[in-house]
Amino acid sequence: MSFFSKFFGKKKKEEEVIVEEIREKVEEVKEEIEERVQEVKEEVEIVEPVLKEEVKEKIEKVEEKIEKKTGFFASLREKLIRSREGLFSKLKNIFKGRSIIDDEMYEELEELLVQSDIGMEMTLKIVKDLEEEVRNRGIKNPEEVFPVLRDVMEKYLIEEGTDLDIEPNRMNVILVVGVNGVGKTTTIGKIAAKLTKEGKKVVIGAGDTFRAAAIEQLEEWAKRAGAEIVKHSQGADPGAVVFDTLKAGEDKKADVVIIDTAGRLHNKNNLMQELEKINNIIKKKLGSQDYESILVIDGTTGQNGLNQAKVFNEVTKLTGFVVTKLDGTAKGGILFSISEQIKKPIKFIGVGEGVDDLREFKAKEYIQAIFD
Repeated sequence: MSFFSKFFGKKKKEEEVIVEEIREKVEEVKEEIEERVQEVKEEVEIVEPVLKEEVKEKIEKVEEKIEKKTGFFASLREKLIRSREGLFSKLKNIFKGRSIIDDEMYEELEELLVQSDIGMEMTLKIVKDLEEEVRNRGIKNPEEVFPVLRDVMEKYLIEEGTDLDIEPNRMNVILVVGVNGVGKTTTIGKIAAKLTKEGKKVVIGAGDTFRAAAIEQLEEWAKRAGAEIVKHSQGADPGAVVFDTLKAGEDKKADVVIIDTAGRLHNKNNLMQELEKINNIIKKKLGSQDYESILVIDGTTGQNGLNQAKVFNEVTKLTGFVVTKLDGTAKGGILFSISEQIKKPIKFIGVGEGVDDLREFKAKEYIQAIFD
């Protein structure tokens, strides 16, 4: 055998050994990979049901929120059925069957808005803004004016400050004012129930000492809401009740103190003196801390409700309104007048007797409920 044959034969054997070693290594790595794949599969089998359950729970929560929101909206539409089928169905009819947008159409609109408790001053503002917006958008078809009217009216409903100003880690005070018969005591009970449901500790002060029925009714609502009540006998000094209520709220570390007041408008001077005294007691206790001063108005009283708002706004620095009885014969227009002329937000609307029928006011939802 030649030298070259021996040399190349040896080389070939060395290469075969190397190849075999590589093949064995590959097999080892392959086995390790297969083992790891199997481990991952087992882990997936364990984790997958848990992940599926978590995903399912998240989906259910989202669906629940959607259902709650749509259910709330549908419910609000039903509660406001008289406003929607009265005023706002008539509004839509003004724009139907017309071939041109003219002065006659706007005059009919003015007349209907005035009838809806919006008032003359507010009506003229709305119509003026509507005419301008229609021109700016280049609208020629009368039926396309209705959605523009919706946009124009929505902007007159103040959005900022509609939520109750409840700050954590302090005693928040809500002073509630309004004439007798507007649903003031019931509104206080419903607000208290809403707050206690949210986990807040609430103390109610029965500051309307002129009517025994008001004290008894408020006491019943306090029991239902799970709130505490501070009361004196009929005829007692309202200022003393307010003072004791604030002290009780402080001692019990209450999150919210709600104070009822008398609702006599027949003597404006007495009302002003009484509310001024109550406000001074609150300010002395709270110092520079802000507090809510909310006026309750019966939505069925129309422009008379606006007059009440003006008087109470002179007497006490109002921070907002509650408009009740909108599920009844209320035409709905008063909300626009109050919001625009007093420049204060509507905090809640009352659309029924149930606790959940005191709804937090959202301009867009209200407009949808009455226009759609």
